[in-house]
Amino acid sequence: MKFYLSLSIITSVTLPKDLPKEKYRLETLVILRLYKPCFTTEGKRSGLQQQGAAMGIDLVAGGRSKKTRRTAPKSDDVYLKLIVRLYRFLVRRTGSKFNAVILKRLFMSKTNRPPLSLRRLIKFMEGKEDKIAVIVGTVTDDKRVYEVPAIKVTALRFTETARARILKAGGECLTFDQLALRAPLGKNTIILRGPKNAREAVKHFGRAPGVPHSHTKPYVRSKGRKFEKARGRRNSRGFRV
Repeated sequence: MKFYLSLSIITSVTLPKDLPKEKYRLETLVILRLYKPCFTTEGKRSGLQQQGAAMGIDLVAGGRSKKTRRTAPKSDDVYLKLIVRLYRFLVRRTGSKFNAVILKRLFMSKTNRPPLSLRRLIKFMEGKEDKIAVIVGTVTDDKRVYEVPAIKVTALRFTETARARILKAGGECLTFDQLALRAPLGKNTIILRGPKNAREAVKHFGRAPGVPHSHTKPYVRSKGRKFEKARGRRNSRGFRV
């Protein structure tokens, strides 16, 4: 509810009869009164208040902007909810941007928390072995990597082989409650995440397949000789997209 300031000028005040009025001459007093409702003492709206009540709110076309982001995880995982509860506290009491980012990513759907492979993790942590890698998601193994350095990693989940290889190399696999004790403000940490658009489904998004300069993958029943292999797919048959 809005607050309104009204000025009321008091010119007459009743004084006790036994006191001489000459000694207590009262000049015009201006008193600021803070009203919660937008009504004056007489129960009528002032002209300025009536004008404000008649005016509307200027909204950009499309109405009010809605906050569509998540404010809590949809998962019923009790352990995830405990981590969320912990980082809500840290965001509120520390004001750290690191904690705010972690909390926001804990709310995200699984699609927006893509896994990070061990190969990418090692690549990102080159020369930063003294820092802690933080991934709000899953760390997976990559058999193309032969040598794993000693790195400290915090993640929601590790695959069995990824965890075994990190620990064997002398590294550490931390949980988020352990991270909160080691780095409550996020110092000496690096936030990482996996490739969000590496999914098979993303290859089919974009301009329609067959449109010039389109590289969108078509939904084809089969990849045989007779399925969308001729005109539009190769230079020898008219044109190639």
